[in-house]
Amino acid sequence: MAVAQSIHDITKTTVVFRNILVAVDFSEASRRALSEAVAMASIHDSLVSVVHVARTDWRYEMLENPPEIDLARSDEQQRLNAFIRDAHPKRDIGAAIIKAGPVVQGVLSAIADTHADLLVMGTRGRGGLSKLALGSVAEELLRIAPCPVLTVGPKSEITATQEGLRAILLATDFGKGSIEAIPLTLALAKSQRAKLILMHMLPPIPAPSTSLSAFAPATTAADEVEEWERSSRKRYVHEMKNCLPADTGLEQEPEYIVGTDFLPEGILMAAEQSKAGLIVMGATHTGSARAAAHIPWTAVHEVVRNARCPVLTVAG
Repeated sequence: MAVAQSIHDITKTTVVFRNILVAVDFSEASRRALSEAVAMASIHDSLVSVVHVARTDWRYEMLENPPEIDLARSDEQQRLNAFIRDAHPKRDIGAAIIKAGPVVQGVLSAIADTHADLLVMGTRGRGGLSKLALGSVAEELLRIAPCPVLTVGPKSEITATQEGLRAILLATDFGKGSIEAIPLTLALAKSQRAKLILMHMLPPIPAPSTSLSAFAPATTAADEVEEWERSSRKRYVHEMKNCLPADTGLEQEPEYIVGTDFLPEGILMAAEQSKAGLIVMGATHTGSARAAAHIPWTAVHEVVRNARCPVLTVAG
């Protein structure tokens, strides 16, 4: 009840992204991310800033005030300005920021400098630490960033904010990130007049239990699995409904889905079938985000890598 009440209080006001920060590495993926950010900014009347984190030669860093660093920074600034002009010549950008050093720390610093309430990144899949590549820098950022992160993956074909969102899919595991994503997701669905779909994935089979004995007849075991799925669906639909306020303010009634496929595949299939223009997920905020970022088949990684629409994550 307390969760629903706080959500209701938030959704009574207009929730918009006031300051959007785009992290770029001059790749085509970054160009697409900037386009997505500009489109979203036009809806929310947001200020767009862009940051690029440049790598510096460690030999120069050993010296006091080396002129080469200033020259390199100037070159990177010109390159960033040109990148922005080529991508969106008619769009005013609030700030074009150059940071030096480790990418994650540079982006986090820029978030603080610009008071960003949304970070946008484009990814190409897995790659080296020097790139904004999913599985390293990007995935680490989406787990520890102090603001939501919109990731435009390599298969994202829909610039949803330009065409208008028909549906938003919120994949919830009832964790902190998923719960904290609800007010934002509601606000986006309301502003876009989009259908809101809440989804929770069950494991394909129940955990081993004494009731599902290996010595039981096959038909008995199948009946027990079917009953387990039926009761689980009912329970989780009830829990998803309880996550929302009684009055959502949406034009369409929310839809609730309980899937039984493997987590990433089930989310991707539901997004395809519902023609969702945005997938929203909670990202686990662990004490070892760097280690978690290198697990190759995490659910968030797989969804972003294969989704045909942008993915918005909220760290919990």
